[in-house]
Amino acid sequence: MQEATVERIPIAAGSERKKRIWRNKWLYVMIAPGILYFLIFKYIPMFGLVIAFQDFKPFFGFTGSEWVGFKHFTRLFTEPDFLNILSNTLILFGMNLLFYFPVPIILALMLNEVRINFFKRLFQSLVYLPHFLSWVIIVSISFVMLTMDGGIINELIVLLGFEKVNFLLSNEWFRPVYIIQVIWREAGWGTIIYLAAIASVDPQLYEAARMDGASRMRQVWHITLPAIRSVIIVLLILKIGDVLELGFEHVYLLLNSMNRDVAEIIDTYVYTAGVRQGQFSYSTAIGFFKSLVGLVLVMFANYLAKKMGEEGVY
Repeated sequence: MQEATVERIPIAAGSERKKRIWRNKWLYVMIAPGILYFLIFKYIPMFGLVIAFQDFKPFFGFTGSEWVGFKHFTRLFTEPDFLNILSNTLILFGMNLLFYFPVPIILALMLNEVRINFFKRLFQSLVYLPHFLSWVIIVSISFVMLTMDGGIINELIVLLGFEKVNFLLSNEWFRPVYIIQVIWREAGWGTIIYLAAIASVDPQLYEAARMDGASRMRQVWHITLPAIRSVIIVLLILKIGDVLELGFEHVYLLLNSMNRDVAEIIDTYVYTAGVRQGQFSYSTAIGFFKSLVGLVLVMFANYLAKKMGEEGVY
């Protein structure tokens, strides 16, 4: 009798699992495109990382190319421009973390305090809109506004009695222009997650605070911010993982021969070495290095978050 019971349990469990899958079949259909996307564009291409350890020749393929070990990594770390490119990347990331990251939080808190729904929705739509514009359009608009030949910003500067500023070709102005464009395009879109987290806060907490005489700022500081702290920590951990992943398109559109000393980052360097010069193994080694650094930093940041009593990413 015991043996029969032991045999029937897996069958019953398997049958129940099949019923549960069939009952939720449309959920699986909905997540299938996302799974296929990550499988095709994220996981399968990881097998191509082997060429970072080869002197890859497209004619010979993965199996026929010569294995060279860590040759390309050694070249990367001994490259004369490596430290400058790495420092440019880290500086832009630091500016993103310092200036951009808090803006969606502040913007979400401000939107949450708007009580008239019409103005709240109107303002939300206006700040969301730039996200749907490509970087080509954003940079083009900035070019029209900042150019020395009739740009509205330079015309205003002249009207105020100052000389024109060459924003587009200046080393000093590249980073401010870059971070302002990032805030302009992404800050509104970044408020969505924070607004969703704020919406889940129990309204009775605010009512109790008002009865105790707490001002609006006190309510924000002692109720709203602690309620969304876990969301902030998770997004910060994910942001740290992108320390060397600033995005190619935006910086490349701003890059020119006059500001290359401060504008050349790892992403643009990979494009130059891999696509324009055909150094596939070398550029893959750089990408491998970027991914490894991001992974280590995410794990370290998650570990610190756990030590501080937060949930973390995993």
